[in-house]
Amino acid sequence: MTTPDPPRATGSADNPGPSPGSPGGSPEAPGGRTAQLARTGLRPGWTTGACATAAATAAYTALLTGRFPDPVAITLPRGETPAFALATEELRPAEGRAAAGVVKDAGDDPDVTHGALVRATVRLLPPGSGVVFRAGPGVGTVTRPGLPLAVGEPAVNPVPRRMMSEHIAEVAARHGGSGDVEIELSVDHGEEIARSTWNPRLGILGGLSILGTTGVVVPYSCSAWIDSIRRGIDVARAAGRTHVAGCTGSTSERTAVAEHGLPEDALLDMGDFAGAVLKYLRRHPVPRLTIAGGFAKLSKLAAGHLDLHSGRSRVDKDFLADLARRGGADEELAAAVAGANTGLEALQRCAARGVPLGDLVAEAARGTALGVLRGEPVTVDVLCIDRAGGVVGRAAPEGPSRARPPGP
Repeated sequence: MTTPDPPRATGSADNPGPSPGSPGGSPEAPGGRTAQLARTGLRPGWTTGACATAAATAAYTALLTGRFPDPVAITLPRGETPAFALATEELRPAEGRAAAGVVKDAGDDPDVTHGALVRATVRLLPPGSGVVFRAGPGVGTVTRPGLPLAVGEPAVNPVPRRMMSEHIAEVAARHGGSGDVEIELSVDHGEEIARSTWNPRLGILGGLSILGTTGVVVPYSCSAWIDSIRRGIDVARAAGRTHVAGCTGSTSERTAVAEHGLPEDALLDMGDFAGAVLKYLRRHPVPRLTIAGGFAKLSKLAAGHLDLHSGRSRVDKDFLADLARRGGADEELAAAVAGANTGLEALQRCAARGVPLGDLVAEAARGTALGVLRGEPVTVDVLCIDRAGGVVGRAAPEGPSRARPPGP
């Protein structure tokens, strides 16, 4: 499949939006996530959730006013206000529906959905119906448990659902609508594109997921991102920081700040590169390191993987089953963990039976980290979080270990 280069979203007049390599912040920031991204020199992009929100907002606005806003501005969870050009428009007021499409721009990230046309068809519903989501062509449906959506639901993740619902409410308040609509989302060639994702393995059938927790796609480049991690540690050391946090994303970063009150220049956006953080700290120690990340990603670190990217490591359910046994799980529960669809399902099954799988993963992840640090004076603690940022597992900072990793 070939697609034309997508139009780029731009900032609004009040907020010029992200500069290249800096979604929502100043590239001159001395440290932390924003400065780290700026150092890579890579241009960020927009998630399918942001594109879907823009398309749905434009379609509902057209239904209420008779005109499509083009470009259409939306507000992302962290406050950025990009404006998206519309690629398609269709208004059928007599039928109570309108549709709009936005071409996804993933920036400099080699995202498989870059250039995909994300469409939203909005239909008016009777008052009191609320906002209802439907999967159109190219958007998947959940068929197995273990995801943050019920079986049978369209694969539209919680944050994009909230973004669309909030924007529908804002448009309704501005233009006198009830805010009761059905939003059918579709992606051109989405079923074909989804074959290159993990959706089929997760039981999401029929197409892609509508994803995103911030609305911004962080561009991915191994060498650039690892270099930015190193510079982030250098900045923290130069500022005299004695405690830094390596976080897998913005949600875990917020949790680390809430737990420890760390300043921006003590925050390292390690993404999938846990090994880069640990190996650089081995040569340039900081007295304390907090590792914070989603349960599934940190279960990979617990199993010994230092690259947590989904394309290069996967959640080992047999490993989780062994951990569960150590935590008191019987063979029936251990088998259920080994056969779970996702790490989240394994965690939920153990929680229901009082087995602290989150803590066990955190402790094993801490052990992996201490092994890589090879006795350097770095105290390590670990926070495993869920999608909402709640702590579902932790390993306390018991002090540096002299443990070494297996092998040469």
